Amino acid sequence: MAYRDIVTRPVLAWSAVAVACRLPVAMAPLALVFLVRERPGGYTLGAALAAAYVLGEIVAAPVLGIRMNAERARPHLAVGLVVGALAFTGLGLGISGTAHPVVLGLLALLAGAGPSAAPGAMRALLTGMVPEKAVTQALSMESVLTFGIWAAAPALVTGLALGAGPGVPLLLMGVLMAASVAGLWTLPAGWRADGRGDEHGEPMRRVLGRAWPVYVTGAASLTLLALAELILPALLEQRAIGIGWAGPLLAGFSIGSAVGAFVYGLRGGWPGRLPVQSLVLILGVSAGVVLVAVLPWAGAIALALVLAGLLQAPAMLTRNLALRQMLPAHALAAGYSVMYAAVGAGYAASGSLAGALLKVVAPSTAILWGVGLTLLLAAIGAAGEWRRVRLGEAGAGSSAEGRETPVAPDAPQAPDARDAWAGVESRRPSRTD
Repeated sequence: MAYRDIVTRPVLAWSAVAVACRLPVAMAPLALVFLVRERPGGYTLGAALAAAYVLGEIVAAPVLGIRMNAERARPHLAVGLVVGALAFTGLGLGISGTAHPVVLGLLALLAGAGPSAAPGAMRALLTGMVPEKAVTQALSMESVLTFGIWAAAPALVTGLALGAGPGVPLLLMGVLMAASVAGLWTLPAGWRADGRGDEHGEPMRRVLGRAWPVYVTGAASLTLLALAELILPALLEQRAIGIGWAGPLLAGFSIGSAVGAFVYGLRGGWPGRLPVQSLVLILGVSAGVVLVAVLPWAGAIALALVLAGLLQAPAMLTRNLALRQMLPAHALAAGYSVMYAAVGAGYAASGSLAGALLKVVAPSTAILWGVGLTLLLAAIGAAGEWRRVRLGEAGAGSSAEGRETPVAPDAPQAPDARDAWAGVESRRPSRTD
């Protein structure tokens, strides 16, 4: 299945809505710092607001994802995005100069919490809009789009905040998120969930809990991104390299990730099981980050970051594909939301560890300790997935029919994109919203 086969009107509409609701998320932390930087203790307050925003995402994503009814996902999404749009607009309307920090913190918390289930639901919606054989390409395209957004967001925030005013990025974010609400009605109402329901009425939390190894390895993969982003400026100073190189070097990492996602999607399948692919890719990214820590030249660091980026996006893609294999279709949006929270927690944990270590060790050493945390998480996740595979094989061996018992239910059969575009209101209730 080639990329050209997913370039359809529904997917293009989905891409526009995805940009409108995800660009504010990418802009938020830096925009909050610029919003209050001119107040007394502004940078400290900005960091606290950014932390409140991320905390809202981490806490709310699994809660909202679990509560989302797949057959009525659109209103859930719309309400969350409206909350985010209002919170961003409130932050940008000039209240930062007079509002109490607690008020700003609550608005930042709401801005993070409201739309936190949207990435997972949008991903589930995308995979329901394309044929089953094109799911890998669709997820690769999503990854390319996401890394492009994250590469553009810092420059957009900086330009608007310094050129037009500190509240302007927040106002733009509110407008974009409001536009994404309207855009939801140009998309299918949902994705197919029949054929993989929970016949035994198993609670959603237990269904999601079975996929814990995927969440752990997903968190492991993003700890490396935290190391690259948060410690790089200090590392450059340690190497007597101009700190201004931090931006271009991180842009190279993002570009490498976008290229890696595109290349991964060129093939319908790669050798080895998804858990094996994921572990190999995480080890490769870890090796690249280790090279960043030990190499003394700016050019060598740039090359190591680009190579690490090439493997970073496929590592996350394998986690999303594995989650899709493990979970029934009605639980996919919730599973993606839990993954979103897990990788955010991994990012925060790695950043906190690195920040604490920087007080007592050199930046290069802090990076190596962070890589150690990544490898520990990857090993725990790999052990969990290996145990799951062994249990599945044991179940297959004891089957009376002698047939293979799959470790996880098969992925849902996605509807044709044209059917998805037509919506599901006129279709049977088994198609989810």
